[in-house]
Amino acid sequence: MSLVAESPDFLQVYSDGTVKRFAPETAPPCLEPSNDPNGFRSKDVVIDPLKPITGRLFLPPSVSSSEKLPVLVYFHGGGFCIGSTTWLGYHVFLGEFSATSRSIVLSVDYRLAPEHRLPTAYEDCYAAIEWLRDQASTEPWLQQAELSRVFLSGDSAGANIAHHVAVKTIQKWVCPVKIKGIMLIHPYFGSEKRTEKEMEDGGSEDVKSNDMFWKLSIPEGSNRDYFGCNFEKANLPERIWSKFPAIEVHVAGLDFLKERGVMYAEFVKKNGVKDVKLVEAKGEKHIYHVLDPKSDAARLLQKQMSQFMKRF
Repeated sequence: MSLVAESPDFLQVYSDGTVKRFAPETAPPCLEPSNDPNGFRSKDVVIDPLKPITGRLFLPPSVSSSEKLPVLVYFHGGGFCIGSTTWLGYHVFLGEFSATSRSIVLSVDYRLAPEHRLPTAYEDCYAAIEWLRDQASTEPWLQQAELSRVFLSGDSAGANIAHHVAVKTIQKWVCPVKIKGIMLIHPYFGSEKRTEKEMEDGGSEDVKSNDMFWKLSIPEGSNRDYFGCNFEKANLPERIWSKFPAIEVHVAGLDFLKERGVMYAEFVKKNGVKDVKLVEAKGEKHIYHVLDPKSDAARLLQKQMSQFMKRF
């Protein structure tokens, strides 16, 4: 048995198919509000016990019975191969965002590659949207959920998922909920054709890492022009683009994937999505809000996301 792929401190894949994951610090759900001024609550839910798909719900403090709250459905990053809503960085950032934005947050734990290659993550995360609709009348923590104001977001691979779930909701004749907007944070896309930045000296390690995660996550026999990797290859009809919700793309100034995020924003504009905004966090690196969720930059991101949601 030999090691065939590795992301140090996070993932090892062996020749016999064995996968070992090494999670950073995690956080349990907090059913009771903390003494923190934000005072959010959280609890874990089962979205589909057979697959399985799970999630974590976050509630802001002091929700009255008459208050209606928008819903943010969030998909974590990790190259489709690692990551969890239980990771401390996600728990803190999303819990505090729930409090800051006065919204309900559903953070989804989808099945991971390479055991479950794409499009599994897209299907699992769309199933979370259907679960949200089905549970809204029976789940106590969703009693104040306003399903006509649902937003999708995610970071890195999770931002990729948010895009594809948005597409799937439009393709369905009857959408389970009303998607008002999507917020893509440091989106993870790719292609067989290298970008200028990917061909620069000094970027070889980033390219190697990205290629490894794509090789582990796309269907066997596919390449980086698979529609889930290269958004230009999806060949979506005009009717899909014309119905696309508002998009806010967040990029980080020091992020190797910044170029891909800018390309995505330009591409959706070119295809007729009218409400597209690109926001750059200068001097910040990839997923800084997860690595340091209490930083000033992370709090600014929470404010920007909250302002985006309040537009609708």
